[in-house]
Amino acid sequence: MPTRTTPSTIRRALLRFAAGSLLASPLGSLLNAQPTPATKMHTRPIPSTGEPLPVIGCGTWRTFDVGDDAAGEARLADVLRVLFAAGGSVIDSSPMYGSSEAVTGTLLTRLAAHQKAFVATKVWTQGREAGIAQMEESMRRLQQPRIDLMQIHNLLDWRTQLATLREWKASGRIRYIGVTHYTPSAFDEVENIMRSEKIDFVQIDYSADDRAAEERILPLAAERGIGVVINQPFGGGSLLGRLHDRPLPGWAQEIGCTSWAQVLLKFVLANPPVTCVIPGTGRPEYMIDNVHAGIGEYPDEALRKQIVAAISA
Repeated sequence: MPTRTTPSTIRRALLRFAAGSLLASPLGSLLNAQPTPATKMHTRPIPSTGEPLPVIGCGTWRTFDVGDDAAGEARLADVLRVLFAAGGSVIDSSPMYGSSEAVTGTLLTRLAAHQKAFVATKVWTQGREAGIAQMEESMRRLQQPRIDLMQIHNLLDWRTQLATLREWKASGRIRYIGVTHYTPSAFDEVENIMRSEKIDFVQIDYSADDRAAEERILPLAAERGIGVVINQPFGGGSLLGRLHDRPLPGWAQEIGCTSWAQVLLKFVLANPPVTCVIPGTGRPEYMIDNVHAGIGEYPDEALRKQIVAAISA
């Protein structure tokens, strides 16, 4: 009979994590357990194809930039083990994230997990030939013969790069194409691209204290059939930091949350156009906390308003 993973077993795993190796601890039991309907991460369809995508992924900005640090790589291997064990797959990187692409590729090979991962990265340079060279290097670093999602980072030279992305998609070198930006100040241009170009994904920032995307980007994504990847769901880290020492309100239990991180992730996922959220982390215990937000219920509109009020207090 499959082992049922509950918030209490997760908490016990965290308490003992530092006391032993990953596979010798209760966390190891979590990783080896088969998910049940109550513990399996939710998926949402990619609008352009209907392919199901797990709702919680992993961002690699800063967190995976560990170079040749063996201890850092071992810790990140555990992060990915947790992600995959929970039913997640999305790993988002960029050539601008230092060694993150290379570390991700090394770990996926070491874990024999390339087939488990939905690998997203970006192109961020001027000119067609430079863009091609950069994407070729990303594929080499990631040790991937094909990239699941290639995105134009911060819209840089997007017209030139988008033409190449379409060619690569047609030839099968990439599966999906998209654009990204990390700040609402660029949303006007993002919106224009969404209206004028055929893309599969847009990646933007969105959190309970940064809700500009709700005004036009998310409704437009639903209208145009564009998938949405959310970065900075914790307000770039500052929001979660402010909430760290505050008691969790009683209403958090209504949606199965045992931490503020889960509340903030579920707030984002409660907006239906959101396809996946990619909180960055380099710590297995945080990954465990994050993936728990991918199961159970999401807040309704009344509870979303309570969340906003709580963080604004």
